[in-house]
This record gives sequence, C-alpha cells and structure tokens, in this order.
Amino acid sequence: MSSLAEIQELIHKKYGLDPATLDPQASLKEAGVDSLALVEFLFAVEDHFGISVPEKYSGIDTMAELAQAVDELRAEKAKA
Repeated sequence: MSSLAEIQELIHKKYGLDPATLDPQASLKEAGVDSLALVEFLFAVEDHFGISVPEKYSGIDTMAELAQAVDELRAEKAKA
C-alpha cells in the first residue's frame, strides 16, 4: 500500500495545502514548498513513519517520489 495518502495528509496539516489540488507528480516547489520547507517536511515524514531518509533520496521533488521512497524504506525496515 502506498504511503501517498498519508503524505498528502501531512502536507495538508503542515502547510494547509489541499491535497486534492496537488498533482502528486508535480514539483513541491511549484506548490509553494521551498527548499528549506521541504527539508523540514522530510523530518516530519521521518517522524511520522519511523524511518530515516538517507542522502541518496536528496533529489526528491514530488509527493509521488517521496511516497515511493517511503514505501521502499518501510519495506527495508520490515525485512530487518
């Protein structure tokens, strides 16, 4: 199951952005989330999902990419 819906809810709580109006494939920067806010949001995602997002995912720019990374990291954690 994809974590996209949970990420959309988090972005709504943190920034007041309506997930229904955000294209998961569009850049978060286009939605008004600047680089600093994106880093801050990644910390919130890490806390919410109980994961640590490694440096290799530093190029994440869309909710879809973030959801894919979270899904991969959660699967790795479940195997451990």
